Amino acid sequence: MENVRVPLIGELAPEFTAETTQGEIHFPQDYKGKWTILFSHPADFTPVCTTEFMTFANMKEEFKQLNTELIGLSIDSIYSHIAWLRTIAEKIEYNGMKNIEVDFPLIADLKMEVAKKYGMVQPEASDTKAVRAVFIIDPESKIRALVYYPLSNGRNFAEIKRLVIAMQTSDAHGVATPADWQPGDDVIVPPPASCGIAKERTEKPAEGAKTQDWFMTFRKLDKDKLKLPSGK
Repeated sequence: MENVRVPLIGELAPEFTAETTQGEIHFPQDYKGKWTILFSHPADFTPVCTTEFMTFANMKEEFKQLNTELIGLSIDSIYSHIAWLRTIAEKIEYNGMKNIEVDFPLIADLKMEVAKKYGMVQPEASDTKAVRAVFIIDPESKIRALVYYPLSNGRNFAEIKRLVIAMQTSDAHGVATPADWQPGDDVIVPPPASCGIAKERTEKPAEGAKTQDWFMTFRKLDKDKLKLPSGK
């Protein structure tokens, strides 16, 4: 069995040049300065993948307002991709969505060159189809998060978007986000790195801070300070 090497958080995203439904792309060069969601799906003309592509396409502008681009991939030909996307636009309705145009790049990866670089082909699941991998890559081309789903179950797209916002919030404000955090909720102030600061934090909490103990401090971060799509 071939070993699968999955790129890890903090590593530079593997480079590739690929044919897509939107022309040839050079990654990550073409996406410098932007966040990118690179995701794989098992196959064209399959029902779960169809619902996922419709959902991503429907949310494309929401991600764009977060400076985030989408790139899909499967081990299918460019002609299969085109036919499938035309079928989605002309015939398929799901969850109130119809006439959905998928106009972000979908990589044709018949030789599995990109899929193998990103550990998307996992032989115990299938040696001919990619699993449902999601890589979130930052403007410096570093992998910041990765999530893998099995072939049989669709992804939670609200969570993918929430995670992008959370990471952008952490970068912009030097904070962490707690479990189930949503934009507008309190954020976590990183724990102090010295005994003196720990003591000061508990004895003289900063204005607006909610200190429960030296290591556990929350503070408010208003939703209007986040770079969110209008009305979100």
